[in-house]
Amino acid sequence: MRQALWIVIVAHGAILPLRAAPPAIDFYRDVRPILSNTCYQCHGPDAGTREAGLRLDVRQGLFTPADSGAMPVVPGNLDSSELIRRITSIDESERMPPADSVNKLTPAQMDVLKRWVESGAPWQEHWAYIPPARTSPPEVQDQSWGAGAIDRFILARLESEQLRPAPPADATTLVRRLSFDLTGLPPKQDDVESLQSAPTPDNYLALVDQYLASEHFGERLAVYWLDLVRYADSCGYHSDNPHSISPYRDYVIRAFNENLPFDQFTREQLAGDLLPSATLAQRVATGFNRLDKTTEEGGAQDGEYLVKSAADRVRTVAGVWLAATLGCAECHDHKFDPYTARDFYSFAAFFADVQGKGVYKAGNRDPVVQAPNYADAARVAQLDKAIQDCQVRVDASGNDNTAAANELASLNAERAELAKRFIPSMVTVSVEPREMRILPRGDWLNHSGEVVLPAVPAFLPQPPVADRRLTRLDLANWLVDRRHPLTARVFVNRLWKLFFGAGLARGLDDLGAQGEPPTHPELLDWLAVEFIESDWDIKHLVRTIVASNAYQQSSVPSAELVERDPQNRLYARQSRWRLEAEFIHDVALSASGLLTPQIGGPSVKPYQPEGYWEFLNFPKRKWVADQGAKQYRRGLYTHWQRTFLHPSLLAFDASTREECAAQRAVSNTPKAALALLNDPSFVEAAKALAARALHEGGATDQQRIAWTWREATSRQPNANEIELLGALLADARSAYEAHPESASLVLAVGQTPPATDLPPIEQASWTAVARAVLNLSETITRN
Repeated sequence: MRQALWIVIVAHGAILPLRAAPPAIDFYRDVRPILSNTCYQCHGPDAGTREAGLRLDVRQGLFTPADSGAMPVVPGNLDSSELIRRITSIDESERMPPADSVNKLTPAQMDVLKRWVESGAPWQEHWAYIPPARTSPPEVQDQSWGAGAIDRFILARLESEQLRPAPPADATTLVRRLSFDLTGLPPKQDDVESLQSAPTPDNYLALVDQYLASEHFGERLAVYWLDLVRYADSCGYHSDNPHSISPYRDYVIRAFNENLPFDQFTREQLAGDLLPSATLAQRVATGFNRLDKTTEEGGAQDGEYLVKSAADRVRTVAGVWLAATLGCAECHDHKFDPYTARDFYSFAAFFADVQGKGVYKAGNRDPVVQAPNYADAARVAQLDKAIQDCQVRVDASGNDNTAAANELASLNAERAELAKRFIPSMVTVSVEPREMRILPRGDWLNHSGEVVLPAVPAFLPQPPVADRRLTRLDLANWLVDRRHPLTARVFVNRLWKLFFGAGLARGLDDLGAQGEPPTHPELLDWLAVEFIESDWDIKHLVRTIVASNAYQQSSVPSAELVERDPQNRLYARQSRWRLEAEFIHDVALSASGLLTPQIGGPSVKPYQPEGYWEFLNFPKRKWVADQGAKQYRRGLYTHWQRTFLHPSLLAFDASTREECAAQRAVSNTPKAALALLNDPSFVEAAKALAARALHEGGATDQQRIAWTWREATSRQPNANEIELLGALLADARSAYEAHPESASLVLAVGQTPPATDLPPIEQASWTAVARAVLNLSETITRN
């Protein structure tokens, strides 16, 4: 007998395999998204817009009579369920959603709701608001593919869908992937050759540990974190004047490099100034609270911008740690999640003690401290501790301890010398808290709302403090409480995205009702609990993920996978994507040999088109490109002007950092290729790469082409690729021989002078080859 075959289509078009029968209805996967998208607008959390006294986002609302007396859902009984009667009614005046609603139910969605009611209408609380629990990894049929928990969760799902994982990536691809993922830089050729010659698990893990120990690891993770916290070098509003806060960026890089536990990382940023005997580094960390946008516009109202700053902080903290759209509750209760306007303003009250104003004058905004650069920070911390200990000994001796006094003088002298290189950085200082009220409709002029104290959202677990006003430190401790349902999941989900191209729950910025549920919920929870139980050890979590067979798969899809899982939701292969804007910049500098590897320090200004800042006014400013080694710093150190972000960063979809950004948009436009081809930074890098090829690449054109290709892509080109670049080289030679002045123009780009021992036409011709290689998709792609 032929079985009836069903094609199951899940959210956003991902296709899962053919089945013999419809799968069992899962409330959270199948039912809740329908209710959220079509019903919650009028029958959800917001009491202000709720109609007919009917609330469908909570169990009680679904299973108790509405104001009309009708029962919304009677488990197992379609005829008695008002919900089913309304959505299937042929009477337009009764049918829900109403005829004028933009949200319509499809026949397939109606069928899902009917089947749910018929199956007994099982209810589930929202998955993200339940504390994660570790489940044992499932049993799998293929015992040879990975013994770790990650691999077993992935493989069990694949086996249930009659799919096989992809074969392992080749050594070159794997080393390049690992280097980009853990350092943001292409690998050294020695690393590639080492794994090629001995591709063993031990050698692979040794490479993992090498990259985790690299200082560039902190730079790579910092790019992700700086997007979240909206780090920028300018104030954002009106004239968008600069401010100094680069020591905060250095703090983030150092925290990741030193593997600062994530719970302490959280406390120091939100409330480092409130920690006992707070260190200078912990005070610098509180620059997080000062990254809100500010204005200095004449006529701007201080009260209005204090409210804007408060809302900015609420959106950011909720976005960074909770993946919550709490900002939607500024004017009214949230339409889809159980956040209320009271929750919003009570959350804002945590930051009412942050010293600050609504309107500032240009420049740094008090309070500010002088902070060491990245290279000096560790020594300064040692000195501060030694000075403190030595001062205790001097005081205890009544100044009779000459040796201790001399030691103290020496320590102070060394610190004073280092202090000459200190950089100003905005920090947080706690003052008497401002009054915080619920603002009806978010209107800063309407003070009729109730005064509120600091509090966390009422539906989430509460802090164990009831006898005093809660502080920012209480908030931080609450966020990293081991019983918190969101924080670990949020961080793990985003980290997974860095290594697989998408989160286990795709909506990195929203784990609420409008977000997409995870494809592998047990794996997400297993990783969250592993993170917590490792004492929030970030490097342990990273190593666990990249050591898995799932991570090491090839990204080349089979025809079957393209058809059945085009979006790679089952992780039967790795993913490939274009590198982030900063890393594209870094690839060119690295291949050319121009890269300045210095870690930390103030922001720098690479080349930028003349006149780009023409409309950056009050006052008029001119972009002056940095000279010397500063010109060749990594992309994350580029001056981040919120309203006029560097055009090459914009071309590759960098965030302007005006708001918390958990995931960058990805576009594919001609301006990206034009930036790679014509931005002076890339032209100069190509010129330097060409000079290296002529000096280091061998004696023949073919050898030099192969060397250039390998420097950019980490692999040897094939015969066809060599032939194509050989033809380009011949054309360039002919063109420059006919127009030698054009060769001079190309070689004049950038600060690096052309090599004096190379003929200009030859160097310009090889520059054309290098420009093409740096523009390859493969060069700027993580496979």
